[in-house]
Amino acid sequence: MVPGLEPAELPADAVEVGRILDAWGIQGWFKVQPYSASPEALFSCKRWWLLPPERAPKPAWPGAVALNIRQARAHTDAVVASAADITDRDAALGLKGARIFIPRSAFPAPAEGEYYWVDLIGLTVVNREGLVLGQVSDLLATGTQQVLVVGHQEAGKARERLIPFVDAYVDEVDLPARQIKVDWQPDY
Repeated sequence: MVPGLEPAELPADAVEVGRILDAWGIQGWFKVQPYSASPEALFSCKRWWLLPPERAPKPAWPGAVALNIRQARAHTDAVVASAADITDRDAALGLKGARIFIPRSAFPAPAEGEYYWVDLIGLTVVNREGLVLGQVSDLLATGTQQVLVVGHQEAGKARERLIPFVDAYVDEVDLPARQIKVDWQPDY
């Protein structure tokens, strides 16, 4: 077990937001690969939950553990962070590969008209005529825009529709109703 980690249960609304890549420096800092281009949730949350790497032959710790974060900041294409009880490079190396979770309730509020991807997954997509086109199963970042991946059944087979997540096609996102209204037809 890595010193400084305390066994804990994942919060009910835990979202995986990144993974620890490696130690950074000699004073216990570690480098994090965030899953978002805007990792504000990592910066604002002072307690992270870790699970061992998925493919670890022998995990360094069993189950979920909590880590009290002192500081997290952007560094080139990643995030670097320090934790209260991780004080040297060896302890930081013990975290390598760990998956990072934080509660969805700890995310900063998005700006008007902006959404966290995790909030869009599972929403039903309906066109202007009221036809259900499927459910959002994923989102793709294409560089210029985000694209909704909408899963549906067609002739008994699982299919996907790709709908650009832009104002020209998305009329409304109604999170309480768990629905996205779009200007899109099933044969596009």
